[in-house]
Amino acid sequence: MKKTKGSIEAEISKAITQWEKDYLGRGSISVKADILRDMIIVSLKGILTPAEYSVCETKDGMLAIKRTRADLVESGTGDLRQLISNITGQNVLNFHTDISTRTGERMMIFRLQGDLEKEFI
Repeated sequence: MKKTKGSIEAEISKAITQWEKDYLGRGSISVKADILRDMIIVSLKGILTPAEYSVCETKDGMLAIKRTRADLVESGTGDLRQLISNITGQNVLNFHTDISTRTGERMMIFRLQGDLEKEFI
């Protein structure tokens, strides 16, 4: 049976949640993946700890948290790219990510080799 767009999005969300727990030691509160053309856009909410929010009250603290969190995710980029490739069957060409220290939300964007969304039309 062919997978639906929604089932692949749910599989990606679940896999990234598991990656966070295994690699970073804790998961976010919610993860939502969306397939849009040749991109997978993942929104992760509840990333920061209460202590990190306190540190983010100053500009230096905010920059330190952003840098540390970016370094942690970047060090696991290979695993993330492989995870997405295994689920979608496509190579990941690019990976972009950023975190908001104000809302505690992280966005991840995976750029795929082909238009995955077309496979569901």
